Amino acid sequence: MLVISRKINEKIKIGKDIEIVILSIDKNQVKIGIEAPKNISILRNELIENIKSENKKAAKNIDINTIKSFSKVIYENKSTCKS
Repeated sequence: MLVISRKINEKIKIGKDIEIVILSIDKNQVKIGIEAPKNISILRNELIENIKSENKKAAKNIDINTIKSFSKVIYENKSTCKS
């Protein structure tokens, strides 16, 4: 892990297309701005972990017969929706 110090309005460049700027610094919070191409996904880590946790919970609660029924409906609709 690279650790560097920055002051307000100082920037960090990642590759050619990503730029991070320090917008403000308050007691226990640093606000940053990130400029990146639209095809680059930028997510907070806590959101990713929350999504993973919710997906695991959902996967535990699903019934195999529900999956089979769902697959059957998709297969039937796929064969009737030819272009």
